[in-house]
Amino acid sequence: MFGLGLGLGLHQNRFGGVGYSNLWYGVKINTAASTYNAERIGSPTLHKMLPWHNKWRRCILKDDGTVNYYLHQNNSLLKEDGTPAVLDGTDGQWMVEVPEHYEMFWQEGDYLCAAISEYAVPSFTRIPKLYISAGEATVHRPTNKLSCVISNSTEYRGGNNATAEDVTDKTLLGKPATVISRTNFRTYARNRGSVNWNCYTYDAHRILFWAYITEYANTHCQLPFNSQLTSDGYKQGGLGKGVTDLNSTFWSNWNGYYPFINIGITTSLGNNTGIINYQMPASYQVVAGNPSTPISVEVPSYRGVENPFGHIWKNADGINVLIQSVADGNLTKVYVSNNPNNFQDADGTNYELVGNASRTGGYVKSLIVDNKGTFMPATVGASATTYYCDYFYTSIPASGTSTRTCLLGGNAANGASAGLGYAFTYYTPSITYAYFGSRLCYVTEFR
Repeated sequence: MFGLGLGLGLHQNRFGGVGYSNLWYGVKINTAASTYNAERIGSPTLHKMLPWHNKWRRCILKDDGTVNYYLHQNNSLLKEDGTPAVLDGTDGQWMVEVPEHYEMFWQEGDYLCAAISEYAVPSFTRIPKLYISAGEATVHRPTNKLSCVISNSTEYRGGNNATAEDVTDKTLLGKPATVISRTNFRTYARNRGSVNWNCYTYDAHRILFWAYITEYANTHCQLPFNSQLTSDGYKQGGLGKGVTDLNSTFWSNWNGYYPFINIGITTSLGNNTGIINYQMPASYQVVAGNPSTPISVEVPSYRGVENPFGHIWKNADGINVLIQSVADGNLTKVYVSNNPNNFQDADGTNYELVGNASRTGGYVKSLIVDNKGTFMPATVGASATTYYCDYFYTSIPASGTSTRTCLLGGNAANGASAGLGYAFTYYTPSITYAYFGSRLCYVTEFR
């Protein structure tokens, strides 16, 4: 289908024989069935070992792209050697190193297949090492540098940088930055000194999306977290509901939809996947009408990536969605780029057209089919517990063609709609809002 000659029989011959079958692990998703469960393929041993996944690790990254030091496996407040780490920006940015790997995507009848390897298996595509911020991004206000640090300094005030609540439990100190356009997120990242520094990228999230699916063999990331392995030694469950079940009206009335989770709340998890329960401030509980009843949310971390979905939307670069009116083509074209030199907000120039997305919003039923692991929806019509279990939100312009940014993951009030596959293509790249933020990325190689 993709010029790779990968019918079922040939696939088995190429990768199921001696010399290949023990080099990769992955999943196949039955696109004709509504189940969110996927079938593990490739090496059962590698599925249990998860060698590439287990090499993800938090670190402190200097502005020149070199690692200052790695952090302790089980406690990000410490260096690998057990001595105290400095996470306030003095030593560098708080990041997750995603190692180089090789990947392959193909279609076998009704099955969408995804495979990951640490080795240069024939027909697999090399994906260079990447750094994703361990927490959501804030801004160093004096220099307008996009940052990921753990600091309550006024220099890193989050949200819209408003000072009014600094000494209250609604403070924006220590929180991620919002009310910033994608253009400015890009500029602020580049202010770190090179085009390698970027805000969250489509490709980074794509890697995260498939990392989860290949590890847990399901497309429902909001399944309850379960640290126990199956009787066969495989991962099970999901990442929990995340910070997604806040009452929208209460949140709005309390702090105007601004972020409320401090960057770094999951430091105690280290590089491990898990959940930290966060109790909402007293003033929120008053607004909610439960001043004496604790209200808490679940803050997930996946392989060191804190809040991979939920809390605030993450604005993504390296993707432009060009939506045509009915009269002007009636298509929603998805353009992506893995070369930060080409990132721009206007159109698909110097981007690659990967396919056409759904024209209507709804729960994602199928993805755009290609050999690049594109996770944007081709069709909708599923539910919160069927197919891909996450929502797609879009709108059609009355005339002409509109370029849209892509926001990912959902916010604290999106409930079951949120998740790793939740995409929001409603607004132009200039949009800013109280719960629109991003992450920080360092791209080691352009491709």
